[in-house]
Amino acid sequence: MFSHNSTWCYTIFMPSPTGRSGRVFKTRWFSRAARKAHIADDELCQAMRQVMLGQADNLSGGVFKKRLGRNLYRSIILAKAARYWVFVYLFAKQDRDNIDNQELAAFRDLADLYARKTGPHIAREIESGELTEICNAQEPQI
Repeated sequence: MFSHNSTWCYTIFMPSPTGRSGRVFKTRWFSRAARKAHIADDELCQAMRQVMLGQADNLSGGVFKKRLGRNLYRSIILAKAARYWVFVYLFAKQDRDNIDNQELAAFRDLADLYARKTGPHIAREIESGELTEICNAQEPQI
């Protein structure tokens, strides 16, 4: 799927300033919405590689907007300090143009919350099913 000359292996596995690679998750709500929209984890991982290369709309404050599903959908991704990247919201382009300022402020607050989470917090959310890890950096996809 990816050539050995691809920048993917250098991007997704590049350590953050803390020396650890960023982990990619999707929330339970996002999982359901993506399933209904027929957006698979492979497409999410490809989109995340593009986000990490700067190919997304940076809404500031750790909030990114990325096109998915042959440009039919928009996703909201949260990231602070590249420790955790979290797909949190999905909407159809035909249903709405964008998120409003109040929603953007709430997503920025949520990004701040994820920035403060520790490994045990994330582990509990995975165990409870609130988060699902995708694009696992432990298993290279090259």
